[in-house]
Amino acid sequence: MRAVCVIGLGLIGGSVLRAASGAGRPAWGATASEADAAAARDEGFEVLETDSALRRAKQEDALVVIAVPLTAVREVLRKIAEFHPGAWLTDVVSVKDPVDFEVRKLAPNARYAGGHPMAGTSSSGFAAGSGELFRGAAWAVTIEEATTIEAWREAAQLALDCGAHVVPTGAAAHDDSVARISHLPHLFAAILATVGADGGPLALSLAAGSFRDATRVAGSNPELVRAMTEGNKAALLDAVDDALGRLGAARGSLASTGGLKSTLDSGHDARNRLEAVASGEGTTTSSVRLRPEALPRLRDLGELGGRVTAIHEDQATTEVPMG
Repeated sequence: MRAVCVIGLGLIGGSVLRAASGAGRPAWGATASEADAAAARDEGFEVLETDSALRRAKQEDALVVIAVPLTAVREVLRKIAEFHPGAWLTDVVSVKDPVDFEVRKLAPNARYAGGHPMAGTSSSGFAAGSGELFRGAAWAVTIEEATTIEAWREAAQLALDCGAHVVPTGAAAHDDSVARISHLPHLFAAILATVGADGGPLALSLAAGSFRDATRVAGSNPELVRAMTEGNKAALLDAVDDALGRLGAARGSLASTGGLKSTLDSGHDARNRLEAVASGEGTTTSSVRLRPEALPRLRDLGELGGRVTAIHEDQATTEVPMG
């Protein structure tokens, strides 16, 4: 199994380190955070300076995983270009188009396929992570014009080894999607939390499950959320405009007729569709031979809501929703 070098040992990077090690891969990490480094060492993991970690990655032909906020990616890529320019490379950053651009510019010889595990908590730091964090989660692995089947397979296999299933996607399509199902919820959670708090002590004392669930991610580190949401500005603006249009329609209906049926019915139907996808009902299973010509097919599979659940030799097992 290919060794793994994780640069950044916060919640996600620390969980990748744990999960990769738990799957039997040799694994080590590097981080600028003394607290995360100490916590990782306390659990028995080897933590090196970034330069040393990358030198070792070159010696062992390891897969390098960038697990830092978007604002720190450029600095890490410069280090990779200096110490291991031909690295097997992936990342777990929450936006993909900007990272892909920086990789092609700063580390063009890296064998890269972008990644993004759709898992997390409202806490941050190595201590908040878990080797089980990705169990059953979706993990996007991107396919762009410059992506090779070998690089994609390395990134996909890491995701599978961490317990996730793989969703093949283009970088731009990924960013458009997560703007709606991840970044907009962070923005709404912040607004909902503020509106609730503005209601005063009585409102907060009455807050129960629906308010707590809807505002959970507002407890995330604001600087990390800023890096994620501001780094996906264009796609998030489209999602915000869509949401504002629907809120405006709901307000207009409430003000004019006192009714919210259309808004609530469409939301109920959308939630049922989400539950149907999450249940995995109504899927067809097939296999794809992992050859270069398979990359467009894999990306199309992801667009249809499909996923890769296993890789064995040169075959990927896939599941695609019917209809």
